[in-house]
Amino acid sequence: MTYTSLIAGGGIAGTLSAIALHKAGIAAVVHEAYDRDADNAGAFLTLSVNALHALRTLGVDAGEIGFATPRMALTSGSGRKLGELRYGDPLPDGTVSRTVKRADLYRLLRLHAERLGVPIEYGKRLVEAESDGRRVLARFADGGTAEGDLLIGADGLWSRTREIIDPRAPGVRYSGLLNTGGYARGVSTGAEPGLMCAIFGRHAFFAHLTHPDGEVWWAANLTRKAEPSRAELAATGPEEWRAHLLGLFRDDEGPAAGLVAASGKIFDAWKTYDVPAVPRWHRDRMIVIGDAAHATAPSIGQGAAMAIEDTVVLAKCLRDSPGVTAAFTAYERLRRARVERVVAQGNSTGGWKGLGPIARIPRDLIMSAALKRMARRGEDPSRWIYDYRVDWEEPVRADA
Repeated sequence: MTYTSLIAGGGIAGTLSAIALHKAGIAAVVHEAYDRDADNAGAFLTLSVNALHALRTLGVDAGEIGFATPRMALTSGSGRKLGELRYGDPLPDGTVSRTVKRADLYRLLRLHAERLGVPIEYGKRLVEAESDGRRVLARFADGGTAEGDLLIGADGLWSRTREIIDPRAPGVRYSGLLNTGGYARGVSTGAEPGLMCAIFGRHAFFAHLTHPDGEVWWAANLTRKAEPSRAELAATGPEEWRAHLLGLFRDDEGPAAGLVAASGKIFDAWKTYDVPAVPRWHRDRMIVIGDAAHATAPSIGQGAAMAIEDTVVLAKCLRDSPGVTAAFTAYERLRRARVERVVAQGNSTGGWKGLGPIARIPRDLIMSAALKRMARRGEDPSRWIYDYRVDWEEPVRADA
């Protein structure tokens, strides 16, 4: 069927939703609350093979940005090697997971959308929406309005669409972790380019990987049980964060302290949140996807991947279903079990980063033993995450 779609949010899920809908023959307009500068634009993320496959389905080639990241090596703060993990099996042509800068990914998606003629309107923060059962009217903070056949809420963690659909929907939940990172040059870590090195330090978690050009990208997770205010974070300057990080990693084996010292700039710190299971994803002609529906901890690198998969599945459901309600119902049937299992996995893994000195000892022993057993048996308990594929050509059956 032919629809006109309104999309709230111009991030990964929103822009890619418009691209997916265009492929399905459905018109869409993206309404982005901010200007072109994205939050945490200096940060980076790893796109696993399931995400890359979904992007390719929509004609987006992430091979233009970032670099290959096939494996992760895990060590303790004492320097003990705990084991290695792969980010899934390569795609048939040998493509493996890639680590990319967020800003580069946003730019890639927006340029692709613009080439397709997808309208993206900036400064359009959604404040209200209403449906008469046939159309949706969206109202924005600047006083403007827009009308369409459906509204897709791709407006992230702090989703206004989620609240409109269900005023009693759960809100965000602080995880107890802060994030920061940076880029360093002139420092050799001894690791091969593209190997993600994860260090479960004595006082904080640290990850680093080396670009083929020698630049080292790194990120740190700091435990902060009491949630700091935005003002508190804003008042802490980059050099204060640098000094704090140097203190946290001073006693750890490995390159963490050296990388922090060598970085020209430390990212502004941000807080990690998730959203408890959202019981209602859609109402009338409005639906939420991506972080607005199922935010997950970043510990298994699947937040962006789940949003990317969402966009392909939703577009297929709208393409193949007899109406909007049937499409939304089919979409939830196809997605809820998978994303909630991923969220649970992410929360479980993320909890291992903030353990105290006593709990770290059994954690390292358990992790090392499990990884050795997996390597010996050729097992990969995460295969169900990475092997997921969306077949664009396969029709969606509403009654399946």
